[in-house]
Amino acid sequence: MAQYKCFVKALHFLDFPPPPGERLSLSSPPLSFGKLQLMRLTALFPLLCTLVAFILTLLCIFAGSKGGYIEEADIFTLNTSMLGRTALDTTESSSSLLDSIGNSVKGEVNDLIGDVAKALNIHDFYSAHLLNYCEGYFTPGPVANKTVDPDKNVTQCSNRTALFHFDPTAAIQKELKPGISLADLEWPSTIQDAVHAVEVASKAMFVLYCVGVAATGLALLGAFVGVFSDGRAAPLANNALASLALLALGIASAIVTVIMSRVVHEVNKHGDDIGISAAKGTTFLGMTWAATVLMAIAAVAWIYEFVAFRRRQTSYVFEGKKGRY
Repeated sequence: MAQYKCFVKALHFLDFPPPPGERLSLSSPPLSFGKLQLMRLTALFPLLCTLVAFILTLLCIFAGSKGGYIEEADIFTLNTSMLGRTALDTTESSSSLLDSIGNSVKGEVNDLIGDVAKALNIHDFYSAHLLNYCEGYFTPGPVANKTVDPDKNVTQCSNRTALFHFDPTAAIQKELKPGISLADLEWPSTIQDAVHAVEVASKAMFVLYCVGVAATGLALLGAFVGVFSDGRAAPLANNALASLALLALGIASAIVTVIMSRVVHEVNKHGDDIGISAAKGTTFLGMTWAATVLMAIAAVAWIYEFVAFRRRQTSYVFEGKKGRY
């Protein structure tokens, strides 16, 4: 027990050196750990902030990676349940689309005019995520009524891919019935232009989220160390890690906000005439910005820990002896 006390005192003097003229003595009275325990308690706050931010960042990255897994946390959703409604209007004899798909499909279209997407062999919605996209149908139907709002029923998702970029034109064209093209449905080229315009940004966003989750994970490990240590190194190192995570997550969150706004605006502006619309992923936005704010709070908290340590360094207490330097 005596050796343990000497070891603890030696560690303490590494952080709290004696004033000039006073020699280090391991036979000094035992330390009072009140201040050390206070730091451990206050360091729990940035630890909890970092832990929650780490979980939220992981959810942002892996949302939608499996069918129905946090599907509501999509970046944006493309609603195609009414795509081509004007072209499929059987009351118009001049419909070029009906002429191209033949009489057999005309009958099918007439039967399914309430759900145009199924008539075209495509899905009701396509939701973009960070690693892939998911597709499915609205239940009980694509059109809301007075008592029930449609819910997403995911049928399948694409494979998870690093640096993924969702191309709705390619996804929909691949599923259309043979003999039908997006040109028949008067698919606006401005939508495709908007999607291509954010391709580089979406890939940069993925890299930033990877950096952010890595930095947040390291900050979480550092926070655990900070809870059980008393010194200048831990707060400074943890502040650096938290600041790096904050920078990466902040830029990634800003990019995804711009992408979301740009694509949704262009789809709703130019797609209304052919029956398509888009909606922002507000849940994803909430999670990514919450993680960013939490890392900002953690970074500030570690600065507080450093300042508090400096104050304790100028006034430390021994049992039976008190000095101020």
